[in-house]
Amino acid sequence: MRSIQLVLVAVAALIWPAMSRADQAIDALVDALRIGEVVQVMRAEGLEYGSDIAAEMFPDRAGGAWPILVDRIYAADTLEQAVRTQLAIELDNVDVAPLTAFFASPEGQEITELEIVARRALLQPEVEQAAAEAARKLNETDPELDSLLHDFIAVNDLVEANVVGALNASYAFYTGLAEGDAFEGTLTQEQILTDVWSQEDDIRSETTEWLLTYLALAYGPMDRSGLAEYVELSETPEGQALNRALFSAYDKMYVSISRQLGMGAAQFLAGQDL
Repeated sequence: MRSIQLVLVAVAALIWPAMSRADQAIDALVDALRIGEVVQVMRAEGLEYGSDIAAEMFPDRAGGAWPILVDRIYAADTLEQAVRTQLAIELDNVDVAPLTAFFASPEGQEITELEIVARRALLQPEVEQAAAEAARKLNETDPELDSLLHDFIAVNDLVEANVVGALNASYAFYTGLAEGDAFEGTLTQEQILTDVWSQEDDIRSETTEWLLTYLALAYGPMDRSGLAEYVELSETPEGQALNRALFSAYDKMYVSISRQLGMGAAQFLAGQDL
């Protein structure tokens, strides 16, 4: 028995350092990407979205327990940990060292900072409106930037990935409503799918416009050669793996959030305590 225990200890000694190094590599990448700050912006967007849900579904009862529930669903620590965990799963067999080196560099940090600042700025309706108007004219005012942004969108398949994510989140919200019996059993899964898919064209149009607005606002101040290098990084196997991993992580996060919001809204509509 003693010899078996020694063997097990020896095996664990071989396994745990490797696992620790893998965790450290992911943590370094997550820190370089400043996921914690990104999640904070997503939380702010989510709290605003929660207010929109209340205004649309129960405008006379938007206070009280509902904001508390939304705040809990969008708890930043929980969301950040979920993203970290999923990224570790998705990037398990990927050499993330080149990605970490890029995003930890001054150029990479500039990109990340610009992305966070732009996304936070778009929380203000007047900024979003002005940025959208500027983006619509970009082909005339800055054709080089316009071309680079369209390349970036295409390389990372941003439109399709965001549309799929939005449809998944919408389906999860409806499912949450149905599970909470908001429709009193009258809405079938087939009806939910039909309604969700009917939103695809509108979502695609809105997503395309929002992406160009956001990216133009974020990357407009960048040196064009630096932006071109970022596009090139996105084309590498590591860049593509990171893009897929981020979308997978955020998709799972938003699906979970949307389902919880749907269930909470159903209970609130029924007058139950949340």
